[in-house]
Amino acid sequence: MLRISLECAHSGDPLFMEPYWRRNAAESAVLVAGWHRMSYQANGESFISLELERHLRLLHEAVGNAITRDRFIVFGVGSTQLVNAAVHALSPDDVNFNESSTALVVGTAPVYGLYKQQTKLFDSRENLWDGLTSNLKNFNASSGANFIEFVTSPNNPDGQLKQSVIGASSVIYDHAYYWPHYTAIPNPADEDIMLFTVSKVSGHAGSRFGWALVKDNKVYQKMVQYLFLNTMGVSRDTQLRILKLLKVILAQVGREGDIFKFSYETLNKRWTKLSNVISSSSRFSLQKISPQYCTYFHKIRDPSPAYAWVKCERMEETDCEAVLREAGIISRTGEAFEAESRYTRLSLIKTKDDFDQLLTKIEALVSNERVSSL
Repeated sequence: MLRISLECAHSGDPLFMEPYWRRNAAESAVLVAGWHRMSYQANGESFISLELERHLRLLHEAVGNAITRDRFIVFGVGSTQLVNAAVHALSPDDVNFNESSTALVVGTAPVYGLYKQQTKLFDSRENLWDGLTSNLKNFNASSGANFIEFVTSPNNPDGQLKQSVIGASSVIYDHAYYWPHYTAIPNPADEDIMLFTVSKVSGHAGSRFGWALVKDNKVYQKMVQYLFLNTMGVSRDTQLRILKLLKVILAQVGREGDIFKFSYETLNKRWTKLSNVISSSSRFSLQKISPQYCTYFHKIRDPSPAYAWVKCERMEETDCEAVLREAGIISRTGEAFEAESRYTRLSLIKTKDDFDQLLTKIEALVSNERVSSL
């Protein structure tokens, strides 16, 4: 039986943007001489490129998805590194630490599994994973408990725009997918800590570059210290490449070659095709995402999520990941997102060939379902 490759429907690798960069190959290319950028620091004084920081602010301003005014910017090795940097920065200082002040890290299901995995991996006495917000019985925001809440918006895996559930004392907003190709942008995000990653902006996941917009100077300083001790900053070669990519993106914003227009149209077509197939099924269902006005496109836009959040509707099919795997589709189980195994995630952001194979397999499943009901 033909099987989709391991990464086809499982991974969040955003290869769907590769055709855009093939068309812009010359403009986005970077050549670095062997003697260039050998120092740890730029101009002997900083681990970050001030020109790259300026272009990140220009990008957010052009897209309208985040407020950068009066914000500090922290660079990370992908937003992955910034996740624990932010948790560390919001946790009690070691010098003032006592057991009762331990920060309790929480999220709302379905929640991106990395938050739990990292918190447990680093096993700091200053913070611990406390599970889901739904498990907090009789939560009282004024109780003095130190909660750190993760909010992913749009959410991974279901693509919904989210807000803090418990009004925790500290909230980290992961806005990896808050770009016009994945979701409508109703207004610019204006939270205290906001995480972004270039992998979901331009598709360059392998460059490993992310950034955080931080309002509070003390939190910013703690994050910078964490990153200094952890990696001594982000590779200067990476920063140079990202700067080059951003210049290409910014030069085409609102024009014919706009990466956000290209990427939105690609994902919207994929979502429409998959939705049309599954809409005729009583065995499977997808998350509901309504059209919404987008300030970037200046119109109501149809859905274009990065992932399909599939539910197996038959009572006896409690492991949806296993059901799809039996059909040759490797997805990511709902349990990876602290949700029921009746759900599973399919990636829509891989290559065209990957998506076409996925759609063919789903069509076969639905077709067999109709035949067996005759």
